[in-house]
This record gives sequence, C-alpha cells and structure tokens, in this order.
Amino acid sequence: MKKERKFILVAGGVMSGVGKGITTASIGKILQDYGFKISTVKIDPYINYDAGTLRPTEHGEVFVTYDGGEIDQDLGNYERFLNKKISKDNNITTGKVYKTIIKKERAGEYLGKTVQFIPHVPEEIIRRINLVADKEDADIVVIELGGTIGDFENIPYLFAMKSLEKTFGKDSVTYVLVTYLPVLQNVGEMKTKPTQQSVRLLSQNGIYPDFIICRGREELDEPRKKKIEVYANIPTENVISAPDIKTIYRVPLNFEKEDLGKKILEKLNLKPLKKPERKFWIKAVNNIEKPKNKIKIAMVGKYVDIGKYSIADSYISIIEALKHASAKFNIGVEIEMIDSKLLEKNKSLNFNFDGILIPGGFGASGVEGKIKAIEYARKDKIPFLGLCYGLQLAVVEYSRNICNLKAHTTEINKKIPDSVIDVLPEQIEILKNNNYGATMRLGEYAAILKKGSIVYELYKTSSRLKKDKSEIESIAKSEQKFRLGKLKKDDIAILERHRHRYEVNPKYTETLEKHGLIFSGYHHRLDNIKLMEFIELPKEKHPFFVATQAHPEFKSTLLKPSPLFEGFVKACLRNKKN
Repeated sequence: MKKERKFILVAGGVMSGVGKGITTASIGKILQDYGFKISTVKIDPYINYDAGTLRPTEHGEVFVTYDGGEIDQDLGNYERFLNKKISKDNNITTGKVYKTIIKKERAGEYLGKTVQFIPHVPEEIIRRINLVADKEDADIVVIELGGTIGDFENIPYLFAMKSLEKTFGKDSVTYVLVTYLPVLQNVGEMKTKPTQQSVRLLSQNGIYPDFIICRGREELDEPRKKKIEVYANIPTENVISAPDIKTIYRVPLNFEKEDLGKKILEKLNLKPLKKPERKFWIKAVNNIEKPKNKIKIAMVGKYVDIGKYSIADSYISIIEALKHASAKFNIGVEIEMIDSKLLEKNKSLNFNFDGILIPGGFGASGVEGKIKAIEYARKDKIPFLGLCYGLQLAVVEYSRNICNLKAHTTEINKKIPDSVIDVLPEQIEILKNNNYGATMRLGEYAAILKKGSIVYELYKTSSRLKKDKSEIESIAKSEQKFRLGKLKKDDIAILERHRHRYEVNPKYTETLEKHGLIFSGYHHRLDNIKLMEFIELPKEKHPFFVATQAHPEFKSTLLKPSPLFEGFVKACLRNKKN
C-alpha cells in the first residue's frame, strides 16, 4: 500500500438520509478536479452480504456494478459524479467481513489463534479498504459509513479508522460529519442541539470531526456556525453550510464556494496538483436548473404508492439518467410516476405525456397495467423506452396484439401456451435450490448491434462506442470472455449492465420478426445461444419505440449521458404536446 495514501471518513449524525452519499461523491469530485486519483468506498453495516435481496421500497434502488455487484445506491452517485467505473469490492458490508473471517478460520489461516472482534474484524475492514485503493492506485480514499453515529453496528468501522490513523499518521486521516439542523415550525429557528449530540457520540469513539457539513432547508447563519464551533472545537470556516438545492450536481460547486477542497487538502498536508476545470459541469448544472424547453414523461412502475422520497430512491438511476440526457440538450424533464396497479383497473387511458418509460422490476404486481401503457405508447405513437422488464413486457404486448399469441412471461404464468419470455435452464436449477443472492445475469455483457437500426445509430454517434471497444479488448484478454460471448472482428458491440433472470424465448424471435418487430441487438453466448438485448419498431412506423434487456441508466453520468436516454429525450421533445 502507498505510505503517502490519505483517507477521508464521511459519517452521519442525527438520522440517516441526510446526504452522506452525495457529500462523499462531491468531495471525491472536488479532489479529483484538483488532480488526485480518488477511490470511494461505501460501508454498509448490515449483515446482508450485499443489497441484492433487499426491497427497493425499504432500502432504495439496487445499483449494479460492471463486475456484477448488487450494491447500495450510493455507489451509483459515486460513478455519476466521478465519471468512472466502480467495482463491487468498493462496497463493504458486515456480512462480507464476517463471512471472510469465518472462512479463513475454517481453513486454519489464523494458525490456531483465538479469532476475536479485536483485532481481526478491524483488520479485515482495513484489508478490504486497502485492497480497493491499491487496485485503483488511489491517492485519496473517501469512505462513507452508512447509518448514523451511535449505531452499535458502526463501532468496528470507527475502530478501523482509528487504526488507519495510527498506522499512517494523524495528517493522513480526515473526519467529516454530515449532520442535520432541523427548523421547528412553532419556533422558526434552526436548532444545533442534534448536531452537538452527534459530535459527542462521535467523540466517544475517540474521533473528533475536522469538518461538519450542516444540512438543512436553509443556509446556516453565522450565530449557528459559532455555536457549533464552540461545541465541536473546530474553526468556524470548517463548519460548512449545505442547504436544500434543486439538483445534487450543484453540491460540489456549493462546497467550493467555501473552499472545502483546499481546506481538506491542507488538513491532509497536500497541495492541489492542477487547477480545476469545471466549465462543462457548470454548464450541465445550469441547464438542469434553467432549461429552455420542457418535456413531460410518464414512468409507469409498481413502487409508486410508497411515498414521494421512497419512489425517488427506488428509481434513482433512471431519474438521474433522464436528467443527464435532458441537461445535454438544455431540456427540463418533468417525471410523473404512474401506478401500474391502478392502470390495470382503468378501462381507458388518457395520457397527456411526451413520452412513456417502463422501468425494470420483478413479480406480477402491476404487470397488466404496464402492458396496457406499452400498448397505448405503440398505438398512439408516443415515444417509448423500456428497460429490462420493460423490454420483456413489450415483447409480451406485441406477441398478444400483433402476433395473436396467447403470450406471457413464465415469471407470471408458468402454464401459458406461448412463453415468449422464459427462464434460462441454468436459472431453473438455481431457483430449485432457493439461491437468490447474486444468481441472476449480473454486470456488463456485450451486445452486438444491428447496422442501420435506431440503437446502432444512437451508439455509433456516442463517445461511448470507442470507450466500449477499448474495454471489450481488455475483457477479451482476461478470463471474462463469457461477458463478451462470440464476437467477430466486424461486429459493432457495446457493453451494458444487466440484472435479470428471464430472457426473450429464442423459439419466438422468428415469429416476432415476421410481424415487424426488430431485434436490434443480441448477446451471442459461448454456447451459441443468442440472448436478445434490444428491440425496436421501424422509424416509419413509430417515432421512437425502443427497449433493452439491459439497464443503461447504470452507466449514465452527467457529462456522458446514456445514448438510449439521449435518443428517448430527443424523441420526446419532437413529440412535445402543446
């Protein structure tokens, strides 16, 4: 490991959901702009091995990494801010830590020693942090600790950070506390007492914050800053105001108004390596906040009746991908969540939207409502984008209404005559053994694109094509060839991420094609099975009807939007209702 490596711990006080993930991503972005190699690590203290079996309604979206990790949604923000791929190893959970320790103990790797909480648990945590940092050759590692200060499950991780401080020196570790300052309606005054309690709880672990990020509805005023300064015993200038804003991408710019980046570097005994260049970032943020045009999109999903903020967390990558594409064209996007379960009860649809998007999902709830929305988009020529389950249900809808098949997915009806969407044989065996975690088709897979198709043209004009080609060449040299499948030299292929079990049944592709559906991309497996990755309708029949088996939203960033989302947003603008 690098002796000069630096570490930043971002912890939260008062309550969860105050913005630790955005703070971590923003600090990483700022320091990256100053020329440093940044690695980000998310610590989730739960005993689950990963986020794969957690409900989106409870924990938020499950983000998928390029190497097949099912991860907490915060890693998605890291990727979107840093514009870099992040591995599943960048997510540490208590489940992973203890599983590794027990496995080593069973294998006799502790040489007969008694395995104890101290030192073995903190040592495994530190090993995992440095493993990631070494792999990325990081100068600075920004670590987000999930939960809040005072949670019992956070104790081993705080102990590990103190061990890092002891190993590398005090000027190599910086502590950032993100806290919330409520404003009581009956008083109208911003209260600092919860922040004071958070500082006290943190100090019980021998850790004192170097910086306090003060979240709140409004900016923090000087009297409140002074109060926190006295209680936390840190300079006023290290108490940073973080008020509510229109877009999360404004956060690093706001932090830099108070020179947070330079202050952190000074604490770490570092100097900037270059002058930040942020004009493209600033332009994109301004476009989000003050767009010239606006479009209205219906997102038809099942996680809609769970509260405003839970909805946003459940579909966060899709929402952000729409913002990325919209910012590029200076278009404002208004997203209205439509409950697919309610659509099942409605006999007629009267959508006043510029586009319809069907996100991924699992299970039978609201499926017929989604199919009804897809039929509406197809018949009324409303721009349509389907993601994962959205592709599968678009195939079901087309099979029923155009091919006259008694069609469905076997995920819903195992006895349907025409199983146009079916589970792969190897997945059947997995399900028989009740194995659900990390058993789907996960991570990046190559898709061969059909020349002349809408999808081909979208990726061809994107900077992504060149980058994907380089990464494909890299994968070809590794042991991950199954992710590429069978590629010929003249094939145009791209990489997108996946998280699903069911596929378009190859038995029906010829019938669907004869009736006008275009399969514009497929993954050619090493065993010669072709898995359909993209479908579309011809331009002359529909302005934009495209769906993918993948999750392109996971690779979209503010400066490099997903090509599919770009095409969808532009089509929506052309279709804009007066």
